[in-house]
Amino acid sequence: MKNYYIIDFDSTFTQVEALDELARISLENHPDREKIYQQIEDYTNLAMEGKISFRESLAGRVQLLNANKEHLNKLVTHLKKKVSRSFDRNKEFFKKNTDTAWIVSGGFKEFITPVVTPYYIKKENIYANTFKFDSNGNIIGYDENNPLSDEGGKVKLLQELQIDGRIFGIGDGYSDFQLKESGLIEKFFAFTENIARKSVTDKADHITPSFDEFLYVNDLPRAISYPKNRILCLLVGDVPAIAVHILKRDGFSVRVKETFEEKYTKDVGLLLLGNGVSVDDEQLARADKLKTIGYLGDIKGKISKRICSEKGIVVFDDKKNKNRNAEFIPRRMADFINNGDTAMSRNFPNLTLPKLTQAHRLLHIHQNVPGIMAQINQVYAENDINIISQFLMTKGDIGYAVTDIHTAYDKNMLKQLKQIDKTIKFRILYK
Repeated sequence: MKNYYIIDFDSTFTQVEALDELARISLENHPDREKIYQQIEDYTNLAMEGKISFRESLAGRVQLLNANKEHLNKLVTHLKKKVSRSFDRNKEFFKKNTDTAWIVSGGFKEFITPVVTPYYIKKENIYANTFKFDSNGNIIGYDENNPLSDEGGKVKLLQELQIDGRIFGIGDGYSDFQLKESGLIEKFFAFTENIARKSVTDKADHITPSFDEFLYVNDLPRAISYPKNRILCLLVGDVPAIAVHILKRDGFSVRVKETFEEKYTKDVGLLLLGNGVSVDDEQLARADKLKTIGYLGDIKGKISKRICSEKGIVVFDDKKNKNRNAEFIPRRMADFINNGDTAMSRNFPNLTLPKLTQAHRLLHIHQNVPGIMAQINQVYAENDINIISQFLMTKGDIGYAVTDIHTAYDKNMLKQLKQIDKTIKFRILYK
């Protein structure tokens, strides 16, 4: 059976609620705009939480808009810049699933279609409401015969379509959960990259903080090898808010703590420490998932660089206490996770890599001993791998080999690379 992917638009495919944004455009010069904005937002939230009917919410919002076709054109331009980050980086998924990735929304085709069609979503696979206009192009209502304008509209639509296949629903609102409740879909994934509604997440089969997470758990083609929302980023001590913002915006699962609590030791992937914070050697040695440490100050005497190097942990610090260290250090950490860059590292060879395009990047951290590159390349040769580019740098006892290869290969090759003697850490990046 084919898999079909039923995807919501507002606060799912895009970061925002489109009608709320349209109101901000159409009512920009209205004297009571703030009051009306709030009324429209309230209608949205009450419906998304299942507290009022969708039709009541839709009628209330459209009546308050005072919008026309010119406003819609401005809205489309705005929405194209507000596509959710994890959807935007996974265009390739939509290209490969153009027949079965559908948009089903209580929003309106007039603004949905121009936003989603650049992502290879076919117009005939976009199901949404349509506006009614007067002769001057003003919005005066909507097609009330469209099932999506009514309460339980998504359920009614799927009942009419009678799709022959396994259906997965992705959305943030109550109307998306109703599909699961109806028994029409296989699983419902509550999408929380932009907003998390407890009334929805409590009932979901799976909470997906990003589209990467959805693709990962269903073993579908995706842009990145491991969802960043699954990577624990621990911030300890006096860490400015800008650093928290940078790492959260990049999609990591961020925890802010006063101390490096023992319960996080085995799971932490990134560790950003405020100036003066120390980590004892024993705890550091047990942090097996830790990939990078950022230190907002001079790391000397606070953390063992020797243990970090032995475990393949890339360290970034700021011993000169520059004014922008709170932005610079977390960005270096993110660049290492996202692209493999080690530029400005304290303990690793410094390497700035080209951006990945249509390739997989294999990062092999190893002890700098004779013959190890020969072993690595022997594995590639035995597996008939077409190498696009390869980079090698060493620093003291550490070797850092980065190889970009085409995406078609036997996954058993990855095990072979990990098993090479003197390997410290191995990681793969998709792009």
